[in-house]
Amino acid sequence: MSSLALIIPTKDRPGDIRTLLENLSSQSRCPDTVIVVDASAKPQPELSFEFPELNIDYHLFKGQPSAAGQRNAGLAYVGEEVEIIGFVDDDIVFEKDAMQVMMGFWDSDNKDVCGAAFNLSESEVSPKGIFKHSRIAEWLGLYRTQPGTVAKSGWHSRLGEAKDRIEVEWLISGASFWRREVLEKHQFDPFFQGYSYLEDLDFSYGVSRNCRLMVVADARFEHHHHHQSLDTQWYRDFGRMEVRNRLYFVRKYGLSVWRCYLGLSIRFFQTLLQVLKPGNKILLSRARGNLAGFMDSIKGGT
Repeated sequence: MSSLALIIPTKDRPGDIRTLLENLSSQSRCPDTVIVVDASAKPQPELSFEFPELNIDYHLFKGQPSAAGQRNAGLAYVGEEVEIIGFVDDDIVFEKDAMQVMMGFWDSDNKDVCGAAFNLSESEVSPKGIFKHSRIAEWLGLYRTQPGTVAKSGWHSRLGEAKDRIEVEWLISGASFWRREVLEKHQFDPFFQGYSYLEDLDFSYGVSRNCRLMVVADARFEHHHHHQSLDTQWYRDFGRMEVRNRLYFVRKYGLSVWRCYLGLSIRFFQTLLQVLKPGNKILLSRARGNLAGFMDSIKGGT
């Protein structure tokens, strides 16, 4: 049986982190070690005593909070005996026996696989974008309809809820397990700070250039998104990040820059159309952020 360590980055979500730890405690296969990297304004060292069965190794993170930075920091605390390392976000909940199923996958004959993600249970299926899933979008290289793939434009297709085990080109990093030797060579790019938008795409796509990535359909989880403050400044910052981070990813991996700009432009005009709907005025800040991102790129700031 392979040994397992989980790395959980958290920040100012005491309720969520406790719900997750309670969930991990109830699994039929518990991790051997849980490394909590906490960037909260109010530290929570008591977590180690509240869940003694999880062997929690708690660390206060003093750098700029980010999922990417906190995961990298957590790697330094992984014991030498650990074979499988998992990254888990603090706002997810695993379904019954999910850990057992996932570790069964790793203990079977899958030596050519270096990363595997849990399967997202979707209570509501997101509607498919008409243009995204059109033949012209695929012909232009803007988007691919096959789940878990990356187009020439740098746009990645959703993983969705897999019905069977599938091989993909990228993984959701917040519910994924990796071979230790992979993480000795690959870490999260420090470029992705703060909200860390696209850090999972950047990291996992880079790994997939050398070995296989899988989604294990029977190992399921739920993601409870809890954004703390979605004000106009958040949307403006996110809009700017959409452009900045996508272009960075495309240039890093030698994908098509002009296709990326075309995709970003379409996304910008789609946001403007959404602004016209009642109650969506705040999305105008996202569009303004997109424009700021385009200007940054023109000036060489991306």
